[in-house]
Amino acid sequence: MGHRSLTARLTGGFLAALLALPIPALAASPAPVAAENGMVVTAQRLASEVGVAVLKDGGNAVDAAVAVGYALAVVYPTAGNLGGGGFMTIRLKDGRTTFLDFRERAPGRATKDMYLGPDGNPVDGLSTDGYLAVGVPGSVAGFEYAREHYGTKERAALIAPSIALARDGFALSPGDVESFLAGNADLAKDPAAAAVFLKDGTEPYRVGERLVQADLAATLQTISDRGPDGFYRGPAASAIAQASAANGGILEAQDFADYKVRELAPVTCDYKGYRIDSSPPPSSGGVIICEILNILEGYPLAHTGFGSAETVHWMVEAMRHAFVDRNSALGDPDFVTNPVETLLSDDYAASIRAKISPYRAGVSADLKPAGMGESFETTHYSIIDRDGNAAAVTYTLNGSFGARVMAAGTGVLLNNEMDDFTQKPGVPNLYGLVQGEANAIQPRKTPLSSMSPTILSKDGAPVMVIGSPGGSRIITITLEAILNVVEHGMTISEAIDAPRIHHQWQPDRVTIEPRALSPDTMRLLADMGYDVREDPDWPIWGEAAGILVGGPSLRAPSPNGTDRYFGAIDSRATAGAAIGY
Repeated sequence: MGHRSLTARLTGGFLAALLALPIPALAASPAPVAAENGMVVTAQRLASEVGVAVLKDGGNAVDAAVAVGYALAVVYPTAGNLGGGGFMTIRLKDGRTTFLDFRERAPGRATKDMYLGPDGNPVDGLSTDGYLAVGVPGSVAGFEYAREHYGTKERAALIAPSIALARDGFALSPGDVESFLAGNADLAKDPAAAAVFLKDGTEPYRVGERLVQADLAATLQTISDRGPDGFYRGPAASAIAQASAANGGILEAQDFADYKVRELAPVTCDYKGYRIDSSPPPSSGGVIICEILNILEGYPLAHTGFGSAETVHWMVEAMRHAFVDRNSALGDPDFVTNPVETLLSDDYAASIRAKISPYRAGVSADLKPAGMGESFETTHYSIIDRDGNAAAVTYTLNGSFGARVMAAGTGVLLNNEMDDFTQKPGVPNLYGLVQGEANAIQPRKTPLSSMSPTILSKDGAPVMVIGSPGGSRIITITLEAILNVVEHGMTISEAIDAPRIHHQWQPDRVTIEPRALSPDTMRLLADMGYDVREDPDWPIWGEAAGILVGGPSLRAPSPNGTDRYFGAIDSRATAGAAIGY
């Protein structure tokens, strides 16, 4: 082992491996995957295979979504989970839509100032590392609610593939090993997590080696046998509560027993003839996507073109204004009144357009609301079945591997979702989001999210299923995929792979992927007053998963007249796959 510490060896290995990784090639995209009867697109190939097998066996899109959710908890532990939570947007074949909120909740003992030190400022790491950062998990409750209300298959059949993958293990691909790189050093600090995710508890796994998760298999088996009670009133909840109490956390067994899924109406809006169904509060995603689209509907984006200075100017100003509303006005609907109707009105969009100069950049400081002083490791999957039922699911541990702790004997990595609350108004969180009192910590409250599982339809038929991880960038990633398809005529692969831009009000800068804009465009934007900066940290630009119905693009029919579904996984997702049949 030499004289280097384990942390130093793991960190050094991470840096060496990261430097060796190829930067995703975004200049050209492969053709979308085509299929006639169903499509599953996820961030991990084995999970996609599990979902397609459910569809082939007669299950519907929700059945497949449940099976995929359990499978990702095994094969994509950086974000797939039983110890986190998320959202599911559902569109049924008869046109009905609904939204399931199984997001994490604050424990009953949570307090508004729980992450502040004696000086009144946030203490670094308290809201992101260890048991005090953990919210009450919702994934198991969400999957079982979805299956019971909208699925057709028995629970045991949908969990069985995940139990087998955990019990027997699976061979790690290069993409799987890559997903562990950023977490290995911290996972090594937690004995239970290290015993699972590091070979012999000390060494990183290598490509081709087998990852076995016996404790997780046992937890999944208990859920299969007993349903949600097997998790929320079973050995896993007890073990997590005990580990939390022993390690400075506040989670208690009663927090698990009290957890309930919320079923809500999706946020809906219309953009140039397309109906968008997306996530309502406690997500900001659907509201802010629709607010931005309402503003942009007044501009000729198709004419000015993808990546032009004029198009970017309009997009950035719409983002700037919408993120002010996102960060100041929205929160858990059980605790605050969300002004959704106002934010999505035509009059409000027109009033914002009236404030946007055609020639100059706006100034974020001028938009500061009165009273104001998510990790990139989320995962999204998109599914559609032969009957046209569709499910868009985004769920998360928040940071990569969440709080990077695991209660012994459970095999369940726990989230650090409490960081999504406002620790102190005006102080940035993990993603640089500056938020207000509407998202302050309260017992049993759900933190505001950016997750945006979204379904587009037209003339009563599904058109697009889309979403992505990416922290605060989830909103703009999903938005830009929609615009690329609707305005710029891209295929689903091109729309997802296209380089991205982002603005979130504060900090006041336009962040872009390398080579997203030409030097000429960047100079024009600088002359308008924009601070444009490339961000080369490509993993945080998301891993979108999308499906188009009818053709590879909205302007191209099915090449053979038989295939109906065209799926694509982001080129940034090294372990993912779009699989149809």
